[in-house]
Amino acid sequence: MSQADPEQLLRELDGWDWELCRRELPAVLPRLLISFPAGLGVAFHGSRMCVRESGGTFVRGWVPGVSLETESEDWTEHIRILRILTEMFLPHISLEDVEQSFFSKVLPKTLQFFDNLMCELCSKAKGLTSQSTELCSTVRNLLQTVVQLLETLTGCVRSLCSVQELSLRGIRSLPSSLLCVVKSTFTHCKDSESVYYGHLHLISDLLQSMFKETYSLQKQLMELVDLISIDSASTEDDITYMVSVIHTVLEICSVISNMDHALHANTWKFIIKQSLKHHSLLQCHLKHSDILSGLCKDILLSFDSCLQLAEQMKVSEVQEGTDFRLFQRTVKLCRFFANSLVHYTKEFRACLSDSCSQLHQLFLQIYSKFPPSLYAPEILEVHQDEISQVFLVALDPLITQLLPFSPFMEQVLSENLGLPPEQQLPQCLLLLTIMDKLSSQPEEVQTLWNTGKSLSLLSALFLSFQQCCGELSLPVCLPQVLSPGQPAVPISLYHYVCVHLCSFIASTLPSHFPQLERALLEAVLGSSMITSLLAMDSWCFLARYGTAELCAHHVNVIAHLVKAWPNDCCQVPALAVLLRRMLFLMAPEHQVEFALEFPPEEVPNLAVWQHVSLRALSPDLRAQVSSQLCSAGLQRCRQWLNSGRALGGLPPVNTALSALLAACSSADATLEAELQTSVLGMLSQFWSFLQAKQVSDEPCLQKTLCLLLHLLEVFIQALDAQLMTQVFALQSSLLQLHPPDHVRLAMLDFLSSMGKVFIPQEAQRQVVPQLSCLFASLLADQNWLIHQHALEAFTRFAEETRHEDVVPWCLNSEEAKNKVVNFLAKTRQVEETREARTERLKQERITWSTQVLKVDGELESAGEPVAKRACHPPSEEQYKAAVGTMEGAVEAVKLLLQKGPPPGWLAGKLEALHAAIATLRDSMR
Repeated sequence: MSQADPEQLLRELDGWDWELCRRELPAVLPRLLISFPAGLGVAFHGSRMCVRESGGTFVRGWVPGVSLETESEDWTEHIRILRILTEMFLPHISLEDVEQSFFSKVLPKTLQFFDNLMCELCSKAKGLTSQSTELCSTVRNLLQTVVQLLETLTGCVRSLCSVQELSLRGIRSLPSSLLCVVKSTFTHCKDSESVYYGHLHLISDLLQSMFKETYSLQKQLMELVDLISIDSASTEDDITYMVSVIHTVLEICSVISNMDHALHANTWKFIIKQSLKHHSLLQCHLKHSDILSGLCKDILLSFDSCLQLAEQMKVSEVQEGTDFRLFQRTVKLCRFFANSLVHYTKEFRACLSDSCSQLHQLFLQIYSKFPPSLYAPEILEVHQDEISQVFLVALDPLITQLLPFSPFMEQVLSENLGLPPEQQLPQCLLLLTIMDKLSSQPEEVQTLWNTGKSLSLLSALFLSFQQCCGELSLPVCLPQVLSPGQPAVPISLYHYVCVHLCSFIASTLPSHFPQLERALLEAVLGSSMITSLLAMDSWCFLARYGTAELCAHHVNVIAHLVKAWPNDCCQVPALAVLLRRMLFLMAPEHQVEFALEFPPEEVPNLAVWQHVSLRALSPDLRAQVSSQLCSAGLQRCRQWLNSGRALGGLPPVNTALSALLAACSSADATLEAELQTSVLGMLSQFWSFLQAKQVSDEPCLQKTLCLLLHLLEVFIQALDAQLMTQVFALQSSLLQLHPPDHVRLAMLDFLSSMGKVFIPQEAQRQVVPQLSCLFASLLADQNWLIHQHALEAFTRFAEETRHEDVVPWCLNSEEAKNKVVNFLAKTRQVEETREARTERLKQERITWSTQVLKVDGELESAGEPVAKRACHPPSEEQYKAAVGTMEGAVEAVKLLLQKGPPPGWLAGKLEALHAAIATLRDSMR
């Protein structure tokens, strides 16, 4: 066919009507299809052309003998032919034939035409300047041609959308081809700043038109795909094709994420809708991790935009206008993404095992950037409420959907999460949210979380809670409804966790009590004091909420643990505090049973009773127990005092003193006068032999001294002049030897109680100067804890004492006077702003975390066993302690013989011991 034939044909077609086009279709369509590639070299520059390789990238190649002098006319001619094909003849082709007879022939050439246009456009744009008017005109013509091409393609798709349902085989090449066009065009718009090198103002109007037409094309294309129906009868190729369409649209999503909110949302809506529409067919073929990753990424990007806008409005103090409207739209976009994620997860949860880490991180990252996190930006409360009520509420159902999902549970409860500091509080809040939701779940779901794989839910919470040191120290506050019908009020993080934890405990199934009790006990015995306290508070709630029998059982178990462990075990104090608190919660009849289980008159049970407040008992039982404790304690102390007083025998004596302290401090006026006299006499015996140097050198004697001082506080009104003089003389000498903190604290407690007593006249000459010197020294102590305690003790003494003249003697410097005055006036020495304190706590947390990781690493890297310590000869003190123990045992046997006849085996045992001692004596010769 000659070159004139196509031109003549095009002129003839200008006057054809609808009916004529339909009638002449068989004859004209082949001729037009042959004419269409005639100008395929439109985008050639000289003899270059752009070719699309796999993956959609453009490369240049040489085509010999191809040259165009009138590029613009050729572009227009191509668009004209394509419009004639799509507008005049496409509507007359049946759906059964359109793929084979039209799209399979037109679309490849159209794609090549588009690729060449875009390649030439990028090439010309590099040299664009304000002075190069010809080049600028060429670039604008190219852009205009792209816009016209997009308009034509949009019309083509629109004409197909009028049918009710489409077969994928009938339009197979259309969606994939046009999605390539959409992706390429959106990418060009996104990269326009770098493509046009700061000359956007020359072509911004056409770029805007290009974006709008691409938007329209994508919208029509999504409507078209929505009409496509695939079912169980569809081939594997059909399913694969539909999956590729969804994945291509997903790629487009990543391109347009920051370009237009409505476009972005509609594109995601299409992905979710098509995935759910063909759920059963596509489930095993979709790249679920990519889709979920894209959703999570877009949620975080939109959320960051919300926070940035809110922060800007706080700084500018402008609450209305463009920024506020944009903020509201962005928050709604976050909500849309959250809803989309919830719907997708609901349908494809079984396929999301590999994405649980992403979902977990989504929660952690969102809440790490939102109040009350220390790492959240400063935004107004009204904006916090907007984000919380519109976005975070929409994200909440996702947690409910994931609760039955075992991989998600394993991810959240993993022991080795290695979270950065800013995600520790979000992890804690996530676990609390799960706890709140768990009670409404089936029993198997509750079992899943309460048993866990490596950690139970409760153990994970305690582990996470102890990492929130900064938030607990500040403290951060969270809203909580404390009474039904009342508005939420801000409460501290500790209070918030405790409320939710107790609610969880109340809903725990009886079958999960072993895990509950184990987690509570592990937390009580753990190294974190604040976590131990939280576990105690929760356990006490359990004791009150549960049955009286459960409380009694727990008290007995704890008491047996306390009795079984040595007093110097670091975990005993925590158990002792818990035992002391829980005894108050026991029913009176169970308290009586407790006293029968651990008879106070038996010396081994002093280890339990020393930690108990007798005020928890009924008056009658209190009087009985206090009397028995005093008798048993006095007996043990007298045994030691009347023996060799070996230091090795002091630990049981300290236990007896501690039990005496518990009995005397809780007995009030119920303690018999005879027992009081006996206790005071025993105390005088101790003070008569204590020496400052020996106390300073022996930790066990330091503990004895502290207990003696506390006992003297109880009997402060009954101290005579001699004992008072001895006590102050020892304290004055000991303070010069720089005793440890706990000894100085005990001294301060005793000194504060001196305000209740009138110092006897015969003792004032010695005691008053020593009293003032002790206060002066302790008020000047550089240890902040001692200094604070000294201020409190001195204040109590000054308020109560009848020796007013002593008070100014205790303040021997202006600095001391000023500190006391400031303390009384509640004046802070250094005012630290909240912002400064927050930053300080962040740095402290980093230091603490680094140290913990360092210690853990050293423990893990210790491949060789620790070398054995060298054996040293026993010291004289060790011999003294061993012999003292032997002497104490002999004294105990003597006392038993005085009370009643011995058992038959005792004589033989004593003979054996006598022979053993003789052997030891002979070995020394």
